[in-house]
Amino acid sequence: MRAEAQQYIDRIDAALDLLRRFLDWDRALRRLDELNARVEDPTLWDNQKQAQEVMRERTRLDAAIGATRAIESEKTDTAELIEMADAEGDEDMVNEAIASLKALADRADEDKIKALLAGEADASDTYLEIHAGAGGTESQDWAEMLSRMYRRWAERRGYKVELVDYQAGDQAGIKSATFLFKGENAYGYAKTESGVHRLVRISPYDSSARRHTSFSSVWVYPVIDDNIEIEVNESDLKIDTYRASGAGGQHVNTTDSAVRITHVPSGIIVASQNDRSQHKNRATAMNMLKARLYEAELRRREEAASTDYQAKTEIGWGHQIRSYVLQPYQLVKDLRTGVTSTSPDDVLDGALDPFMAAALSQKVTGEKVDVEDVD
Repeated sequence: MRAEAQQYIDRIDAALDLLRRFLDWDRALRRLDELNARVEDPTLWDNQKQAQEVMRERTRLDAAIGATRAIESEKTDTAELIEMADAEGDEDMVNEAIASLKALADRADEDKIKALLAGEADASDTYLEIHAGAGGTESQDWAEMLSRMYRRWAERRGYKVELVDYQAGDQAGIKSATFLFKGENAYGYAKTESGVHRLVRISPYDSSARRHTSFSSVWVYPVIDDNIEIEVNESDLKIDTYRASGAGGQHVNTTDSAVRITHVPSGIIVASQNDRSQHKNRATAMNMLKARLYEAELRRREEAASTDYQAKTEIGWGHQIRSYVLQPYQLVKDLRTGVTSTSPDDVLDGALDPFMAAALSQKVTGEKVDVEDVD
């Protein structure tokens, strides 16, 4: 087998292996048989809600198993075609088959990620908070760079972006910002971005042109629907109102319409200033609080929850999940998966999918990578 073709086959095999592990292949086949039998039972629809849940699970499993089998079959057929064409010296057919193999590898990677987005809240819209770390203008400027990066990522995926809360920096940048991303699997993709992000660059604010290291944190949590009940005791809340502020005259008004809610038992703080109505901002902030509490519960169910929470305790050294180096060389490196990019400009323009895909895959495999941070 030609080296180029084998490279694509290896990619396909890796994606299929991950899909089978994620599905727990033998169990998934048995479960699909069970669901098919239930669908044939006419009494299933006596309980509409239960029937809909069965149909959703059946549709998801059938699609995942069917896609996996189709890719496996197409890979085998294409590999045989390449060997046959190679033996006959038909170079055009070989090149055409290799191109088909590449397209199949891309499809396998895409199907793999879609399958990994099967968590309880993965399909939901999502909130994304950014907070500048210590360091004044440097970190606040970095926080604003991150906010642009995530807006560009969301736009690339066709998501709708809404600014929920905004706190301008003292001289430049932002102290914090909260966005709402609306679109399919928004939370499923973005949840891998929670953590501390580190920037190394020649500071534009340093007259001596020295290198500076800045930190900002990102926190992601899903929008919850009306079917999920989260109880919040009013006595556990500290509610403050303040005057909204924003860049370029946006989100500014002359009354204390912005609302900040502190959930005292957990220490969670949320804020909204997107609307001129204090009542509407309070309702938005309450929804955000419930979403944060729900996300906290989801994370408690995961074995890695303690690590994730520790990553948020301090915005600084030892807690970063990714480093972005702009000088003296160009490199972005994820410290969880080892994925790198030598084009920080592309990453900062929203090219985040390879990092997210690797982090999602790691959640399935459980494989830890020993990654050294960059200087």
